[in-house]
Amino acid sequence: MPKIVDHDERRREVLTAASRVIVRDGIDAATTRAIAKEAGYSNGVLAHYFTDKDEILLSALRQSHQRIRERLARKVDAASGLAALRELLLDNLPLDAERTQETRLEVSFWSRSLASERLAEVQRAEAAELRSAVRDLLGQARAAGELTSDQSLDDLTEQLLALVDGLSLHLLLYPDRLRRADLERLLLRFVDQVITDISG
Repeated sequence: MPKIVDHDERRREVLTAASRVIVRDGIDAATTRAIAKEAGYSNGVLAHYFTDKDEILLSALRQSHQRIRERLARKVDAASGLAALRELLLDNLPLDAERTQETRLEVSFWSRSLASERLAEVQRAEAAELRSAVRDLLGQARAAGELTSDQSLDDLTEQLLALVDGLSLHLLLYPDRLRRADLERLLLRFVDQVITDISG
């Protein structure tokens, strides 16, 4: 009797293997050969599911983003406004092993996206989704009277996203200077003092 192959599961295994290689060895080391070896398959198996290396990399990034979206949806299911915003922003910081791996994967794509329009387009589309979520929650907070700052929602959104990216990158680059607790403290202080404008 022929072996039944779960193609979706095999594809997920390849993408998970690709993510491990990128996080551990860097995106330049994520060759199709290295990914196939990590997954325990031949190059031919990869070619059956993906047209080229970029498709594997893009799919691995999308898979990571989908996991993040699902986790975040569970966290903010019963929240709105500033409470949901805090959860969303904290979830995008490398505050535990899982999110550290996700951040390392994300950051690995940044430099490569500068040289690949195809990768850059995916990055922009994914980033636009996060930006929209942050802005929508700020709008909810303003409508509920939680947001007393009179800054534009677009400006506040950009500040928050830049803070998340900057803190995340600094933790990865300077682990002796920053701890995970510092990231959470700095982010929440910014939300409390600038977003709600309680400091002045």
